Amino acid sequence: MKNFALIGAGGYIAPRHMKAIKDTGNNLLSALDKHDSVGILDSYFPAANFFTEFERFDRHLEKLKRQGTAIDYVSVCSPNYLHDAHIRFGLRIGADVICEKPVVLNPWNIDALLEIEKETGKNIYTILQLRLHPAIIALKEKVAAAPANKRYAINLQYITSRGNWYHASWKGDLQKSGGIATNIGVHFFDMLMWIFGPVKENHVTLHTADTAKGNLVLEKANISWMLSIDANTLPEAVKATGKRTYRTLSIDGDEFEFSEGFTELHTKSYEEIIGGKGFRIQETRAAIELVHNIRNAK
Repeated sequence: MKNFALIGAGGYIAPRHMKAIKDTGNNLLSALDKHDSVGILDSYFPAANFFTEFERFDRHLEKLKRQGTAIDYVSVCSPNYLHDAHIRFGLRIGADVICEKPVVLNPWNIDALLEIEKETGKNIYTILQLRLHPAIIALKEKVAAAPANKRYAINLQYITSRGNWYHASWKGDLQKSGGIATNIGVHFFDMLMWIFGPVKENHVTLHTADTAKGNLVLEKANISWMLSIDANTLPEAVKATGKRTYRTLSIDGDEFEFSEGFTELHTKSYEEIIGGKGFRIQETRAAIELVHNIRNAK
């Protein structure tokens, strides 16, 4: 049984990590969040020690270490701009780190973290759960088996409506979240490059606080993409149903369906990481470079 600490216990994604830790037969000893709306801990690890101040969390983990209880993994679910610092903290206390995407906001941050990995002898892993989705694995195999000169036409639209709270939170701050393409798009871009190869051309046609659009030329695909949190961008047919989310990925005009099968992918990610086969920080570089370039495109 491995011992875990969790940073960012009050966030949207944290319960998936709690479930993954429990489902893999491991234990969450300690959790941190500056907000105390963390009753979800009762569903998974009611005995976990919880802190709202980083300094007390740090002191507690240090005390455990001196008593002979090491933290094997630190799971990082904090806001995007804090990932870098929280990863460093995990490595410094002698733990491996599992970090939500995006691991960092800028490509050069990866280089610095790789250096600290070497210094500490510990590893940084990230959650790229789309790469573990059976339908996506099958698509990658199909593309790999196709003729080398085969090119695909892809249309990606992902609209996940958010209320006014979004812009008042860290997610609405470009410096903290990296903007729309980073915050809600980085895992889609990673998936597309994993399947269709590296970026040849990147054209951004719109980038606002609510919506981003562009065209990508990858090694094996031409991609038109749109990401938005603005409910006004929903297709009329979707609005009529009262739904606030719309996702479509078409390949050569045919809908590619991968809406199901997401619930267990964090647990699968943890199984891979604990088994020594998780996705390392270097694997995220291409997607981090792309969303950085999208964010800074004119």
